[in-house]
Amino acid sequence: MSASATASSGTFVDRRGPIQLNEELPFERRQFANTYEELSPDAAELARAIDGYKVQHRRRFITFEEMLAVIKSLGYSR
Repeated sequence: MSASATASSGTFVDRRGPIQLNEELPFERRQFANTYEELSPDAAELARAIDGYKVQHRRRFITFEEMLAVIKSLGYSR
């Protein structure tokens, strides 16, 4: 175990939780292109929402359940 994975007391510190609102967001590679110019407005909104979810939850890839939650958070319903 590396020194960065342990606290000063020698106990493990889990750093995988969601980012707090006051924390600076780290640079993260996106699943979609760096630009949304070629997407329709609705697709660009979805891409931004998914990218935001991935940054907030420190996830490089999301599951279908997480994608559905993002879609529903945008107001879509069946």
